Amino acid sequence: MKVIVCGAGQVGFSIARHLALENNDVTVIDQDPALVRRVSDTLDAQGVVGHASNPNVLEQAGIADADMIIAVTYADEVNMVACQIAHSLFDVPTKIARVREQIYLQPIYANLFSRDHMPIDVIISPEIEVARAVSRRLQVPGAFEMIPLVNDKVKLIGVRCEETCPLVNTPLRQLTELFPDLNIVIVGLMRDSKPMVPTADDHMVPGDEVYFVVDSEQVTRAMAAFGHEEREARRLLIFGGGNIGLFLAQAIEKEHDWVKAKIIEADQERAEQISGMLENTMIINGNVLDPEILEEANISQTETVVAVTNEDETNILASLLAKRYGCKRAITLINTGTYEPLINSLGIDVVVSPRNITISTILQYVRRGRIHSVHTLREGFGELIEAEALETSELVGRPLKEVKLPPGVLLGAIVRDDEMICPRGSTVVQTKDRVVLFAAEDVIHQVEKMFSVQLEYF
Repeated sequence: MKVIVCGAGQVGFSIARHLALENNDVTVIDQDPALVRRVSDTLDAQGVVGHASNPNVLEQAGIADADMIIAVTYADEVNMVACQIAHSLFDVPTKIARVREQIYLQPIYANLFSRDHMPIDVIISPEIEVARAVSRRLQVPGAFEMIPLVNDKVKLIGVRCEETCPLVNTPLRQLTELFPDLNIVIVGLMRDSKPMVPTADDHMVPGDEVYFVVDSEQVTRAMAAFGHEEREARRLLIFGGGNIGLFLAQAIEKEHDWVKAKIIEADQERAEQISGMLENTMIINGNVLDPEILEEANISQTETVVAVTNEDETNILASLLAKRYGCKRAITLINTGTYEPLINSLGIDVVVSPRNITISTILQYVRRGRIHSVHTLREGFGELIEAEALETSELVGRPLKEVKLPPGVLLGAIVRDDEMICPRGSTVVQTKDRVVLFAAEDVIHQVEKMFSVQLEYF
């Protein structure tokens, strides 16, 4: 597949990296020669210096025979115009654009991006996606990750193993013996910041970050098995009243009306603006790093803080201050990838990465075939994929122990008739089953190659 990526920033570079690793024909456009040079020097991709909405630059990048354009520059208007040109002049089949400015996404302008006007097939709003991701994490206290899959029949959960975790030093193969009626499959581990695709003989140690797939009705029990029995927060404090903070507060008012939420916003005009857009959320105008403001917000009685200001450093420091003053849990927005390895040692509970969330959303539309969702767990780790098994699949009709999957691929769940089935050696996949699988980054291409003909998975 030939893909044009407009923008070589964090998201554009990461998307290009993912696609290049899978042997796609990738060209990246950016105005910054240094960023383009980085693409050309480090990725198996071409780089073009220029303005992404310039037809000549797009033509130079090979837009004429491209299958897809992904526009993720810093300017919404450039992204939109690039997609318009790709459609009108070059008839590119699939057009994806990142649009941050919410005015374009208001319902009254819903027709703007139709095929007859400014045709964009997929619009990514990072602020909305991040707010949704934070809202999901609030539903499972004690987890640093929570992703609903297969119409919320199963969930991917990420938890940290503490010293008190009952499952520490227990071989994974014994989990079935210990919990015979618990539908849970461990699909990934992070140990000392290094990813592991676990085998049945592996065991967890304190400090491990564990990813598992579980029946949605058994989440509470699964969390208890890992020693996490935290209650859902009822008092929430949001640092930052930008779009993410506003969308999160609106979601809480709509979906979690038992939660008492407050927002601290430094800009007085913005604080006044959002106060008129929220009904049950208290707005405090002040600096999130000011102890007096935190005291006014009753930080000592707050169960969870969500730091979503525009500055990573402020988010980190405010989260640490909140925990020092008695807050139990901190969810922190981090845009800079280099900060992420430091977070655990600092005591921050959950990191939210807009980059990873945006990449996951885009990859969902890049994958070919019967792919229903794609989620990037960690940069350089792998992807969790939800797909539909077709009758031509070699998975279908025979026990899984007879199916040869590439190393680094784990089946996490099979959903049939709205019920989760834990994959075992004797399990037989049937046509139209929803299959949830994890694929390590270095074998994603093998999975695609293996399944593309028979399964049309990708």
